[in-house]
Amino acid sequence: KGGRALKRIIFLFLILVVLFVVLAFLTPTESEMEDGYNPTYIANLEIPAGGKGEVIEHTGYTLSYNEKYEVPEWVAYELTREEVVTQSVERKDNFREDKAVTTGSATLNDYKKSGYDRGHMAPAADFRWSFDAMNDTFYLSNMCPQTHAFNAGIWSDLEEAVRSIAYEDECIYVVTGPVLTDGPYETIGENKVAVPKYFYKVILDYTAPTIKAIGFIMPHENSKEPLSYFAVTVDEVEDITGLDFFPLLPDDEEEKLESSLD
Repeated sequence: KGGRALKRIIFLFLILVVLFVVLAFLTPTESEMEDGYNPTYIANLEIPAGGKGEVIEHTGYTLSYNEKYEVPEWVAYELTREEVVTQSVERKDNFREDKAVTTGSATLNDYKKSGYDRGHMAPAADFRWSFDAMNDTFYLSNMCPQTHAFNAGIWSDLEEAVRSIAYEDECIYVVTGPVLTDGPYETIGENKVAVPKYFYKVILDYTAPTIKAIGFIMPHENSKEPLSYFAVTVDEVEDITGLDFFPLLPDDEEEKLESSLD
């Protein structure tokens, strides 16, 4: 009798284990039940449409290089919480030409004695999770001339805020670049690299339940204003740049997200 009782207990225990596993996989999470909506993953969601440049892929990010102005018109990437907390690579300032640009990118000589920093669009600090990714952020195709006060000031503050958002929201999509619709521009170097008057950044959180988007437009000057002062809708950034951000979103979602400031 004792043996049968033990077998029955073991059998009941196995049934409970099976039920637990099934429920764990099939029961909707709280975020999935939020408003009855759970977005699905969309490959290349960060890539804008409507640009005129040469699209180039590097480790961890994609850019569109504008030959006329010798700067990127946009730089796009996905940033996750895991990437933010993985700080395994130290910064190495390996600034160099981008041989992947078929027409030739800006050069080190263009920036030499110009008085401008080589300002990252995809920040090196966002790519410390991989040596190759960090190294690739130092291509000059990922740079724009920036004053040191701006680069090390309000622009750096915005980059840090983006990492905080990625940590908080687990996964975000980021697109950054100069505004190239308000020329003519001051230029530097033999290649006449344009010095932008404004820079933009757009951010999309497409992870339920906090689906949201925000944009920033910053004049190329340092500021003591809070970052919220520069916050705009994604639609406003589209209007000033002529780009279409997150075009792979379903139309109704894109309209709702890009017209709100969250």
